[in-house]
Amino acid sequence: MSSGKKILIVEDDNLTINILEFILKKEGYALTIAKDGSEAIEKITSFLPDLVITDVMMPFKSGLEVTNFVKENYKKTPVIILSALGEEENTVANGFKLGADDFIAKPFNPKELILRVKRLLVD
Repeated sequence: MSSGKKILIVEDDNLTINILEFILKKEGYALTIAKDGSEAIEKITSFLPDLVITDVMMPFKSGLEVTNFVKENYKKTPVIILSALGEEENTVANGFKLGADDFIAKPFNPKELILRVKRLLVD
């Protein structure tokens, strides 16, 4: 079980949200969901997550813009970019340039996701 760490999931696909919620709640994480980049930025400032998992392609603001906001304002907060654009190296490269801590391609392996989350949330 986790130590009640807070994770913000930024994702506009309901199926992906449901899968992430199931996997992460089972591990004991406290979750908040944002369905677009603008909502994510509002929730980051109020929820103060220990980790952000963000999709890249979203309405209003992209996951890259969310990553940039987190790294400019909350430098220590890790960001995992989640994207079906796994083949598109530019997306991954741009995410890492903005300070993303990890990248997971969709569809993802739940065990791999948990291992990556735990690695970034080590106390």
